Amino acid sequence: MKIALKTLGFGLLLAVFCWSPATVEAQLPESILTESDDPNADQPIDDIVEKRLTVEHRVLPYDHIREADIFWEKRIWRVVDVREKMNKPFAYPERPFFSILMDAAISGDITVYSTEDDKFTMPLTPDEVASKGASIDTVITFDPETYEEQIQVVRNELNPEDVKRFRLKEIWFFDEESSTLNVRILGIAPLIDVTDDNGNFLYEQPMFWVYYPEAREVLATERVFNFGNDASPITWEDLMEMRFFASYIYKESNVYNRRLQDYLSGVDLLLESDKINSQIFNFEHDLWSY
Repeated sequence: MKIALKTLGFGLLLAVFCWSPATVEAQLPESILTESDDPNADQPIDDIVEKRLTVEHRVLPYDHIREADIFWEKRIWRVVDVREKMNKPFAYPERPFFSILMDAAISGDITVYSTEDDKFTMPLTPDEVASKGASIDTVITFDPETYEEQIQVVRNELNPEDVKRFRLKEIWFFDEESSTLNVRILGIAPLIDVTDDNGNFLYEQPMFWVYYPEAREVLATERVFNFGNDASPITWEDLMEMRFFASYIYKESNVYNRRLQDYLSGVDLLLESDKINSQIFNFEHDLWSY
């Protein structure tokens, strides 16, 4: 009995020695160990607590779909106007959606593609993207002392507020395995206005195409302004997947590869857009019998 108690006492002593503070500290996560050493630890937090949900948000991969299970599909091109009430988060001054795409493209976090086509065939370098986000002007000035004429080169950065619309390319398809109608966003393109020398509007053109499936990881770390509740953050990836935006169709896949505005105008454009939307949803509805 005494030998058993001595053995038990030695085991407890060994356990205490093994779980000394130094050992516990060695087994703690690095983030906890270095928290006190963080130079920004003493800085005030502009909130009640530090919000970590957005930073730790994980992107769920798309379900694997076999080609044989795609019973029907339709390619759709949409326009999202940030001036509409539902799309105001796209123009949130603190972090506009356009700035997120530009910063990620310039830093190389995502690859953007040329607008010569919308099939993501010609990638652009970060320098090419940066040049698209700024314009170079020559300004004539005069030296205040010698009154000599001087020519200065001025770089004008693109104001995110000037990007008022975005294009979306997406595919609606019916999955036979799950018997559901689904949609996948393929690309996003910011649109800028092109004007003449007098500032008169000529037309609008896309700057570049972002391949959305690749950009999901970046968009999942960017927080969206949530109306009515600041304590319930959502990310841009959540917003896109939930389709929490207003848009209208400007093109559908057709044999002539033409847009709606090529053969319609005025109110007929919006009516045709609504008609295409109705056809997509009626397709799924008509598959069932009640």
